[in-house]
Amino acid sequence: MPGNLAASTHSLGGRSVRRLGYGAMQLAGPGVFGPPRDPAAARAVLRAAIEAGVDHIDTSDFYGPHITNRLIAETLAPYPDNLVIVTKIGARRDAEGHWLPDFAPEALTRAVQDNLRHLRLEILDVVNLRLMFGVHGPAEGSLEAPLTALAELQRQGLVHHIGLSNVTPTQIAEGRRICDIVCVQNQYNLVQRLDDVMVDELAADGIAYVPFFPLGGFTPLQSNILFAVAARLDATPMQVALAWLLHRAPNILLIPGTSSLAHLHENIAAGALVLPDDALRDLDGIAGPGAATT
Repeated sequence: MPGNLAASTHSLGGRSVRRLGYGAMQLAGPGVFGPPRDPAAARAVLRAAIEAGVDHIDTSDFYGPHITNRLIAETLAPYPDNLVIVTKIGARRDAEGHWLPDFAPEALTRAVQDNLRHLRLEILDVVNLRLMFGVHGPAEGSLEAPLTALAELQRQGLVHHIGLSNVTPTQIAEGRRICDIVCVQNQYNLVQRLDDVMVDELAADGIAYVPFFPLGGFTPLQSNILFAVAARLDATPMQVALAWLLHRAPNILLIPGTSSLAHLHENIAAGALVLPDDALRDLDGIAGPGAATT
């Protein structure tokens, strides 16, 4: 698959976005709680992302809480016409920074209104409903009540499009019976591949798949094979891991996050990295579904 894959595009909420975007979670303080240590540096990263051509930013009002969305608005509003901002609702933070489910209709309404206010928007481009039935990943449970409430906010004109996060195939099928789903956001990366079948099924239907923790999240990817491929290609392991995701399926949209300008540019450069067939074979063999490391 030749060419600069970061410049290739896919539909997200009826708009075409580049497949390599930016995730804003790390702009908040440690533990995604409180303000950043250096607000000026956080704003510089946001500006640099836009200057580099990023047109898809992923965020949430429970990052901080409220901190990340306010930084985005203070730095980038009024927004470029081509910028798609995706947020998520369905959780809240307590005073200690714990993540708690928050699915009640009134809570979802409040969350949409908070996102609108802090992002300085009149309508949200895409809102992902994040499910929290399980502690460590997706778990079964009906999403009918919260998704119906979110679909009502869409009908009221507060939300353009709806996505799902941290969901099972059963929940995606249930969700698509309630409203149009434009994207799914689950954990997926070179070694966390439980969603292999889901990625391909969504691709066949033109639905974007947005992997969170594409570089392993709080447990960075570790693999001798990954390190060896990176050395052969004169790239960093994390660049190779991002490039593999771009090669994996045309509907994958990446949102690697960072609060560092150097890491931002390193991530964006991964889009220009072409993986030869032998490298892809090696990387594909790192882990089967459910594996975590080599």
